[in-house]
Amino acid sequence: MSKYVLPELPYGYKDLEPYISEEQLKIHHQKHHQTYVNGANAIFDKMAKAREENADIDQKATLKELSFNIGGHLLHSLFWANLAPAGKGGEPSAALMEALEKEFGSFERFKKEFTQAAASVEGSGWAALTYCKLTKRPLIMQIEKHNVHVYPMFKILMVIDTFEHAYYIDYKNDRAKFIEAFWNIVNWNEVNKRFEEAL
Repeated sequence: MSKYVLPELPYGYKDLEPYISEEQLKIHHQKHHQTYVNGANAIFDKMAKAREENADIDQKATLKELSFNIGGHLLHSLFWANLAPAGKGGEPSAALMEALEKEFGSFERFKKEFTQAAASVEGSGWAALTYCKLTKRPLIMQIEKHNVHVYPMFKILMVIDTFEHAYYIDYKNDRAKFIEAFWNIVNWNEVNKRFEEAL
């Protein structure tokens, strides 16, 4: 049976400096992200063993833990891809900019609201720019613990990880400084591509 694997980064560990250091990126990718991959795969093994032995497992606890680990793996995979070395991430496309301006009034207002969402998500979590195909609106989503407060089936265009493990080496407990730095390394080319796919 197929299992999850840690994706390679589309850039080198030093390439996001000075906004994310090599040490911070290596630990985040190789240690923290790998933990979610390992966690999900271990649960798959646990479920397979229980089925082979026709044994019962605590479904509620197991599925909650699986959701946490799968969410962590998938969100991190999206996060790595929507980052790029400073100056190499392009700009929002005309179509994306039009959608953001229509929804938020201006790009600056979108940026402000996204920043506030990232800064205020409770505990450990994420801020995400998503797209609702039903209303044809880009919307901001706060995600707690990888798997709480998710809008089902909404296409994620861009995410920022606000777990402390994403920034503690570089920014200590200053989440706001990390979020400010994030805007310098957004890979708008990838965000544009996801937006086109959502349409």
